[in-house]
Amino acid sequence: MLPRENTHVVSIGNVKIGGNNPVAIQSMCNTKTEDIKGTVEQILRLEKAGCQIIRCTVPTNEAAKALKEIKKEIHIPLVADIHFDYKMAIAAMENGADKIRINPGNIGSIEKIKAVVDCAKERNIPIRVGVNSGSLEKDLIAKYGGHVTAEGIVESALDKVKLIEDMGYDNLVISIKSSDVLMCAKAHELIADKTNHPLHVGITESGTVWSGNIKSSIGLGMILGQGIGNTIRVSLSADPVEEIKSAKLILRTLGLRTGGIEVVSCPTCGRTNIDLISLANEVQTLVEEYDHKNLKVAVMGCVVNGPGEAKEADIGIAGGKGEGLLIKKGEIIRKVPEGELLSTLKEEIAKM
Repeated sequence: MLPRENTHVVSIGNVKIGGNNPVAIQSMCNTKTEDIKGTVEQILRLEKAGCQIIRCTVPTNEAAKALKEIKKEIHIPLVADIHFDYKMAIAAMENGADKIRINPGNIGSIEKIKAVVDCAKERNIPIRVGVNSGSLEKDLIAKYGGHVTAEGIVESALDKVKLIEDMGYDNLVISIKSSDVLMCAKAHELIADKTNHPLHVGITESGTVWSGNIKSSIGLGMILGQGIGNTIRVSLSADPVEEIKSAKLILRTLGLRTGGIEVVSCPTCGRTNIDLISLANEVQTLVEEYDHKNLKVAVMGCVVNGPGEAKEADIGIAGGKGEGLLIKKGEIIRKVPEGELLSTLKEEIAKM
């Protein structure tokens, strides 16, 4: 299902989200923003992986000033992540941030929030209003039975959005996150019909590559599958590049993204006579350099069922004892020595 088209369109630098625009992929640097060289190097790696929007933390004036230099070296919009200090939000915008992320509840007084909003309005910079389950106000916890609830998260977010709208500004993106997958999904279902602002979707604090990918895939699948969400981040305790790989596969699996190579491989069994697990991982690494191609590649463990099981793939290989098969659309093209399977596959993909 495509994203709902009833959301406002918000421009983050040269990337548009909302309306009928495709779901955009973003990530966040784990470098010190003050380290301009290290931050730029990481962002360039993320760009190469397919990141479309990048966020950096801005806890200091030095970090805010670094944004101006970082922007000169990168090619995607830069979002400033602000906690507590409203002056950092203003400094970030003055130094070229394409969007800021704030939780108005952590910024402080109405006067401080208004100062941030006025600065954003003057420059037409979008504000992402972020609310996490871990920072939900005590009165909303009490209102909904003494627990953090999806209803409480939604009410908190909409209250903050209204506060900014009442200040005369509606260039907003909403983010409501929880590490509880089902709560997060329910919150998005509740808010989707209550606002026309674009939604930034993700499962926060989801965990390591292993657990985080499972939780993010389930949560984002539930939310995006209903047409809810305009930009996503897969939050992992890992190299941020892993977040981009996961996000691309989630969107491709849901039919929300085309391009890139999908690798399918069999789970192995007693018929397998090659090291299929290593081979499949090598193929997965190999195809990363062909993100511009739209192909399905199969890696099968035996020559008995391999050709049939790979018939829906554009190209594939099936391992045998000392040799394997090169397969296209389920048809055997030729036999290949086991040691040449990977290189042969690479040559064929390059030609396709």
